[in-house]
Amino acid sequence: MKTTRKSTGSSSRRGASASKGRAPAKRRAAKRRTPRDGRKWSAKVTRTSDAMTLEKDIFKSNDPKKIARSVKRSSEHSHRRKTNPYRSAVSMISFFENRAGSNLSASKRRTLQAAKQELKKAFHRE
Repeated sequence: MKTTRKSTGSSSRRGASASKGRAPAKRRAAKRRTPRDGRKWSAKVTRTSDAMTLEKDIFKSNDPKKIARSVKRSSEHSHRRKTNPYRSAVSMISFFENRAGSNLSASKRRTLQAAKQELKKAFHRE
């Protein structure tokens, strides 16, 4: 049989616990979250990815062939990837595209799409 507790009187202290003799719970100061705290998981993945080590600022390039060559080299030299080099390379470009989202300009999106096509050629997957 369930019993419910009823308050027998008002407490003079604010936040007093329901059981007698116990001190009220202390409030913790809210810790301010920064983007590195996990709110932006994709930024953390980009920084700490264990899949492959990319050339620094490679996605800032406007040359699709240069991007494709660099990502191909990185994926082939990586011993930490979980799948074949081609799939890893295309996934990395797609991840970058998806992470940028609506902030990615149309010209940059075209460059990345062209880089994927260059990867196809480089891996003989046409």
